[in-house]
Amino acid sequence: MTATTAPDNTRLDALSREFEQDASFNLVFVVLTVGSSLIATLGLLGNSTSVVIGAMVVAPWIMPLQAMAFEILRGRLPMFLRALRTLLLGVVICMLLAMVLGRLVAFPTFGSEVMNRTSPNLLDLGVALVSGAVAMFAKLRRDAISALAGLAIAVALVPPMCVIGILLASSLWVEAYGALLLFATNLLGIMVGAMAALAALERVDRSRLFRSRLGLTSVGLTALLVIPLGSSFLRLLNQSRQESKAKDVEQVIEQRLRSSTITLGGDPAIDLVGLSIDWQKNPPLIRAQVRVTDPFLPTSAQVASVQAFINKTQSPLRFRLVVQRIAVDLIGPETAPNPPSLELMPPPPLPPLPQQQQAKNN
Repeated sequence: MTATTAPDNTRLDALSREFEQDASFNLVFVVLTVGSSLIATLGLLGNSTSVVIGAMVVAPWIMPLQAMAFEILRGRLPMFLRALRTLLLGVVICMLLAMVLGRLVAFPTFGSEVMNRTSPNLLDLGVALVSGAVAMFAKLRRDAISALAGLAIAVALVPPMCVIGILLASSLWVEAYGALLLFATNLLGIMVGAMAALAALERVDRSRLFRSRLGLTSVGLTALLVIPLGSSFLRLLNQSRQESKAKDVEQVIEQRLRSSTITLGGDPAIDLVGLSIDWQKNPPLIRAQVRVTDPFLPTSAQVASVQAFINKTQSPLRFRLVVQRIAVDLIGPETAPNPPSLELMPPPPLPPLPQQQQAKNN
């Protein structure tokens, strides 16, 4: 036995004992699982981000998951099954508690903390892979142990499982499938990332990464997730582009109304204060908010004329314009104008009338 082999074996023995402890289904694991599940479920039902983050920090599931990654590379199937059993028992406890609380509360609708976990995409897989790798690095390098709390927040297993239980209690099957996909993404991503980090950091495990059937199976299952996650990512990307395009159109319309129309841009009695477009309507509905000193302005004919101008400039897209006016009263006594010598900012010269401009050109 060489001098370098002995320290490696000693280190591997120490790691094996640690991961065996992490794979144990004991009182600590049960208490932390129950606590994190209850905290996460209550936080999700209350739509409280801070409470859900607290549950992520308490959750102990990263330990058996890292043990599974280690045992895959070591080729110890019994220990892998032991860690898998521990994780599955935690999943069952979490789902049952979430279903019970979800049934007791029976909310007709849920907030963003629940619904945001029903549509994972490729970005979530990337986060899980990186987090799994960094978590294993922190496990192997004691001076990086402080990063584990942040990693627990970055990628979590308990909140998606709680969301599954809540949604199943309300018979929301499609949304529950989305949360299950997020859970599977985080689970496999963390495990594959941890295996990759372990193989990179421990030279004795480098040759085993692609020789392990369980390792190849985990990588294959993770690759299969790219199909539904990629489809969701493309939908998200398309939605983002559509929202950006709609915002640009809204800004162009507002700018043209202010600069190219008398009704909403040049009439001192009408002040355009805001504009929004409801793209769910067909044709899209433009709501223009104005403050007016004359409660009868703008007239229906003026609004129709502005709408025709919008449709002409945005052709072939057609819009419907609705003006919401707020009448204001101007109160104040009349005051004589200042002489020109006292004016700090003289008014700009008026543009020439069309007849005068034509005479100059001739």
